[in-house]
Amino acid sequence: MSIELKRAYDDPEKNDGLRVLVDRVWPRGIKKEDTRLDDWMKDIAPSDELRKWFGHDPEKWPEFCEKYFRELDDREDLVEKIAGYMKKGRVTLIFGAADREHNNAAALKQYLLERVSHSR
Repeated sequence: MSIELKRAYDDPEKNDGLRVLVDRVWPRGIKKEDTRLDDWMKDIAPSDELRKWFGHDPEKWPEFCEKYFRELDDREDLVEKIAGYMKKGRVTLIFGAADREHNNAAALKQYLLERVSHSR
């Protein structure tokens, strides 16, 4: 069971496993047929308000994660859906942000890994 992260602009690979776009908005300049997505979970992305507040500012990262994790706590059905995917094998969370470290997919991965480790 593993979670990988990949930008929507990176080429899909066979070992990506299940590919899930976790952004609320479609990445600019990408054709849907080029992404080879298995799912697009718009509603697991941060709220528009939180996304705009964060603005991919690394200084706000810790607070962003805190606020986003609270939002995820209220989206149990969506979190369970991804957890179900994880039980089947590798899941690659697809995101559009340029910053590979400070984005909602990275925060979601952290949340999911913490949740899985606590549920064992």
